[in-house]
Amino acid sequence: MANAEIKLQLKGIERSYEQATGSLNILRDVDAEIYSGEIVALVAPSGAGKSTLLHVCGLLERADGGSVSICGVEAAGLSDRERTLVRRQHVGYIYQFHHLLPEFNAVENVMMPQLIAATADEASRKRAEGLLEMMGLKDRGTHRPAQLSGGEQQRVAIARALANEPGLILADEPTGNLDPETSDVVFDLLAHSIKEHGAASLIATHNHDIAKRADRVVTLKEGKLVPYSLD
Repeated sequence: MANAEIKLQLKGIERSYEQATGSLNILRDVDAEIYSGEIVALVAPSGAGKSTLLHVCGLLERADGGSVSICGVEAAGLSDRERTLVRRQHVGYIYQFHHLLPEFNAVENVMMPQLIAATADEASRKRAEGLLEMMGLKDRGTHRPAQLSGGEQQRVAIARALANEPGLILADEPTGNLDPETSDVVFDLLAHSIKEHGAASLIATHNHDIAKRADRVVTLKEGKLVPYSLD
């Protein structure tokens, strides 16, 4: 993408796991670049390594080889503490299951990443309320997760992922637990937020209708990341 900033860059990523039967290679020499404002859909069968790739991209898991650069920060030589700081500052993560804290209401859940980053309470609350309004949840801020529908819970989770204005959004089946109509609404809100804030996003999904709305689609084939056609 001409003149767009690279938000995620992978070079030669390798990842394998040791099993009783020997080494299982999951990622092999993976190269990728994702740019500001770009949504990339990752479509691959279960067991292909989608979650592993997302974990490596989000610095939740260390690669065996290669390098990960997020928003210009090269992570290969960083300590665990430094990787955590980069993740908090630059990465928003959305899971299939929202993982909201049940004892806190929607506003408080969205505030959490900001409070961890030492943002003042008043400023974090104001931003959380603004994000929830953007997600169509202005009147649901005082509700706890159990009082929200599945789609509402996932929208809160998206707002939480956006709370610290990350440059990179990683999502692992973010609509996989929702009905088709709700999936469309949630994806539209997520895509709008990514474009509006100039973030980049890698979204793992089994939903081809969702994938078709991404800027491009990739898959994992024999551990390598390659373009994928939905036709």
